[in-house]
Amino acid sequence: MEAKLKMIYWKSEKFWVGKLLEHPEIMTQGETLEELEDNMKDAYALVTMDDVPAEHKVKELIFAV
Repeated sequence: MEAKLKMIYWKSEKFWVGKLLEHPEIMTQGETLEELEDNMKDAYALVTMDDVPAEHKVKELIFAV
């Protein structure tokens, strides 16, 4: 499946930093713009669980906040 998403990005002192406009909770960085794009694709796959196999387990966790 393909998704076309827009990334807002900027150069900080050391890294390129970016966020997805459609998913602002997904943010990452890279030493180059190309690395930022690759890292963003990886972060998107992790957050959207695109790489979770069909057979998987689910466990509830309790967090103290």
